[in-house]
Amino acid sequence: MARFFAELAQHENAILIDRPGQVILDRTAVVFDDEGIELRFRVNLPSDGRTIIAKRTLNLLTFHMPKIIRRATIARELPMEELQRHCEAAENQVALRNQLAEHNLVSFVADGSILPRLAGNSQLPMPDAIPFKSPDALAIELDTPHNGKIRGMGIPKGITMIVGGGFHGKSTLLGAVESSVYDHIPGDGREYIVTDETATKIRAEDGRCVHNVDLSPYISNLPMGKDTTKFSTQDASGSTSQASWLQESLEAGAQTLLIDEDTSASNFMIRDERMQALIAKDEEPITPLVDRIALLRDQLDVSVMLIMGGSGDYLDVADTVIQMHNYEAIDVTEKARQVVASHPTRRSFEGSETIARPRTRQLNRSALKLMLEEGKFRIQAKNKHSLRFGREFVDLQALEQIAHQSQLHAIGCLWFMMAQNKGWEKAPVRAFAQMLNENWATMMPRYGDLAKPRVMEIMAVLNRMRAAEFK
Repeated sequence: MARFFAELAQHENAILIDRPGQVILDRTAVVFDDEGIELRFRVNLPSDGRTIIAKRTLNLLTFHMPKIIRRATIARELPMEELQRHCEAAENQVALRNQLAEHNLVSFVADGSILPRLAGNSQLPMPDAIPFKSPDALAIELDTPHNGKIRGMGIPKGITMIVGGGFHGKSTLLGAVESSVYDHIPGDGREYIVTDETATKIRAEDGRCVHNVDLSPYISNLPMGKDTTKFSTQDASGSTSQASWLQESLEAGAQTLLIDEDTSASNFMIRDERMQALIAKDEEPITPLVDRIALLRDQLDVSVMLIMGGSGDYLDVADTVIQMHNYEAIDVTEKARQVVASHPTRRSFEGSETIARPRTRQLNRSALKLMLEEGKFRIQAKNKHSLRFGREFVDLQALEQIAHQSQLHAIGCLWFMMAQNKGWEKAPVRAFAQMLNENWATMMPRYGDLAKPRVMEIMAVLNRMRAAEFK
């Protein structure tokens, strides 16, 4: 309904509603309750400087606005077939995602899906793209309530490598998987791709802040004896930022991690035999992910899906290997095992035998209150790459799984609630998870531009707030 309202109002620049995109989100623009339907939108009154233009305003409020409201809410005016397709697509995706755990999967990519997007700044499907087809070895059929059985590629839990030459579709596949923690609208091309709802994309992010994070599984023995079990910095390096993001994601509840080598720190991902021979382990603070990834799987039940085209050392621990060739997925798991057998690695294992989940940090809510007070209580999200919270502007360029700026506005409102409620700061992840129940919108201000975020993004944004304080 919000989408239809926006289409009707597009010729009236003064009437604005939070317009949805390709992703289906729980929004506050249209609210259903026992009393009926509530539309929340903004009206910019026609004016000349600071003076309202009375006749144009009267025409807007008494003619144009009621006409749009009527067409967007009365059943006979609505495109009911389109509305039904939308609802059925959402219900199908919920059903598919609910079957992932039963089949030991982290993601499902249906045959016929269109993975490539129109452009780097557009989430529309690319015309004439090659439809996806599952390799037989990974094919599975899942049930949907409205379209029966759907065949596609099931990506199993564990460690999955995506390999292949450049420009053959590796990042395109991972991008479709990472965006499918959310449902998509009919016609998007990804409406039958679903992913574990906790899946989190991590990457290197030079210069970000880190607050009291235990990096010891990956970084230790720093010069000057700096403690890495409670590590903080305002200017993280690539490897430090990626290790921090991994630990923060696990703290937030992520059970699946998504990694692309193109956006990763090479010294966090791998240390080869020659570098081990040149630089002794006691002189290298970083333990690369290749030496910890199997422990994440075996001891923490965390799955990892990663693009790796530059190092074969991950083949030793990979459970599934998918090659992308001309946008076609090929299961090369058995071939990879043969390569491992015929070309054994000569690098030394540098990890320990155990790994633990990071501790739950406590949030200092006084720091949030101070930021709000010094910034005149302003909470603003003009786009999905930046959030103003009080006096601080949080840079979120690296967060690829924020689907819409309305999620950021909701995150700011949730933080406001956190700042006002004593006791919630002791376990912020649990507190935010409890807030995000099916009635989450009833606790929020009556704004029309809020959309439900995931706990992963709430914490990811909070972790990038430079004035935040964690204990």
